Order: sequence, then C-alpha cells, then structure tokens
Amino acid sequence: MAARALLAADTKVRVLVRRPSDADEWEAQGAEVRIVALDDRAALTEALRACAGFFALLPFDLTVDDLEEHAGRLVASISGAVAEARVPHVVMLSSGGADLAGGTGPIAGLHRLEEALRATGTTLTALRPGHFQEKVGDVIDVARDSGIYPVFATSADAPLPMVATADLGGLVAERLQSPPAVSESIDVVGPAYSERTIAELLGEALGRELEVATVPEEAWAGALSEAGFRPHIAESLAELYRADEHGLLAPRGDRSVHVNTPVEATIERVLALR
Repeated sequence: MAARALLAADTKVRVLVRRPSDADEWEAQGAEVRIVALDDRAALTEALRACAGFFALLPFDLTVDDLEEHAGRLVASISGAVAEARVPHVVMLSSGGADLAGGTGPIAGLHRLEEALRATGTTLTALRPGHFQEKVGDVIDVARDSGIYPVFATSADAPLPMVATADLGGLVAERLQSPPAVSESIDVVGPAYSERTIAELLGEALGRELEVATVPEEAWAGALSEAGFRPHIAESLAELYRADEHGLLAPRGDRSVHVNTPVEATIERVLALR
C-alpha cells in the first residue's frame, strides 16, 4: 500500500520482494524490483544502496522453533544493511509497547529493531499502532462455523483504538516523502471499538448472530495451543495479550497521528478476500 501510494505520487520506488513471481506486477506499475530475503544481509545491503528512504518491518513467523533467534537474525540483517548502505531515513512499522524491552511477547523483537536502527545513525520514524482492524480475519472461520466470537481479554466491552492497514500505507508514504529532522516514534491511533461491537458488525456481515466468549487469562495459552499453535508460540501470544490487558501497549511515543478508516470497511474488505 505504501509503494502504491508513492508510485501514484510519481516517486521513484524500489520494491523488495522475496519471490520472482511477485516482480512482474510491480514492474508493470513502474517500480524497480529487487528479489531479496530480509535475512540476507549482503543482498539487502546492495538492494538499499542509493535509497533515500526505506520502509522496514519485522515479519512475525509463528512457525519458527525460536522466536527470539528468528527476530534477532532479522534485526541484525536489517540494521546491518541500513548501516552499510548508509540509508539516511527509515520508516519502521513498530507497535505500541515497543519502548519496552520485554514482557510483551513478540513485540519485544520490535523493540530490538528500533534500538538497532537508531544505533546505525539513520533517522528513524517508528510508527506504533496498537490493535489492527484486520485481526478480525483471525476469527472469521471460527465465527462463521460455530457462531462464537472469542475474546482474549477480561472484558469485551472496553473500547480499543484500531488501525486499518490501508491508513498505515498512506502514512508510511507521507513520512518517506517528508523525513523528520530527528528520529521520532509516532503513535498511530485509529477509531475505538469494543470487541463486542466488532462481533456485532462481523455477525451482520456474516448474516448470523455471534456469541461473544471471553477466554479467562489462565486459559489463554491452552486455548491457543488447542487452536494449533506450538506451545512456545502460544505462550508468547498469551504474554502479548497479558501486556495489552495491563496497559503495557498503551501509546507512549513522541507524538500521535489519528487515522479514521471505519472497521466496517475493513470487515467488508477482509471478507471479500476469503
């Protein structure tokens, strides 16, 4: 989404893809394409040379044997490539809670990437959204098949700011085109919805009433394991939910930016893709 916004603004864009099959689409839109894996530091360095800016993210792979090792390998490769290629400005997709070194499940990897990028000397713009509206996609199949909308929290009625990825793409493009004078972290705040409201809206879209079921904290890891996650992944995700429950993912950046895509639009888009 960020690359498309930049191309629409007649900006020169170099797109990094992992698979050769993804290159043709971007080349047809006028982008320069490099095929590179994020953990290939040498190739990534070459791909970033002469770039005025770079949009970096840390993909979560919930199938790996060791989440910390996986994150550390990617952090070292990305930050090393940025340093060696001397990229002057990096916009990074981070998260609320990334200011904390631990106790946040997989978000701890984003803390490590923020710190490593700052140490390269680049100017870092760390975008820190909270909940993503697209997380509704994780429960669509369960909701459609069982009529149950599971909530991993003590309450389904607390309003939570939720950001649509469409808004993030536009924000990334804006920040890449207007680098700040110094590094900053930006809290990205979307419209607030309770999980019960999301369940009602999803139920309307699916054509059935959904029962909201809050999963007690002591059952989070077990429920995630039953859903198919490996035990160490389930424990990490449970830690993330606990961090959210205790306010550790709250906005604490240098400033905030508000976005406004309604969740109804996101639900419609997610359902159309399934």
